[in-house]
Amino acid sequence: MKKVEAIIKPFKLDDVKDVLNELEISGMTVSEVKGYGRQQGHSELYRGAEYIVDFLPKIKIEVIVKDDDLKTVVESIAKVAKTGKIGDGKIFVSTVEEVIRIRTDENGEDAI
Repeated sequence: MKKVEAIIKPFKLDDVKDVLNELEISGMTVSEVKGYGRQQGHSELYRGAEYIVDFLPKIKIEVIVKDDDLKTVVESIAKVAKTGKIGDGKIFVSTVEEVIRIRTDENGEDAI
């Protein structure tokens, strides 16, 4: 099993959610996060004073998938989240050793 973490632009959330539903990925965790990479933030004016906005709003989506589904999930997220502009985000993949569904005591892929 793999954990896929995608950091995307906020307005792309619905597109990513829709494509994951089409792939029958039934569960996900979504968090509002802030960060920066090459985008580096930008400056704004507030009451006549300029200030730097270092951390930009992003959305973090986390899903656990079977190893067989990994390539399709990652490619689908990348395709629909891409705008071609700086700040599109990143996808991280890591190995998950165990999943346990608390309600039923199911574990492994059965618990996904």
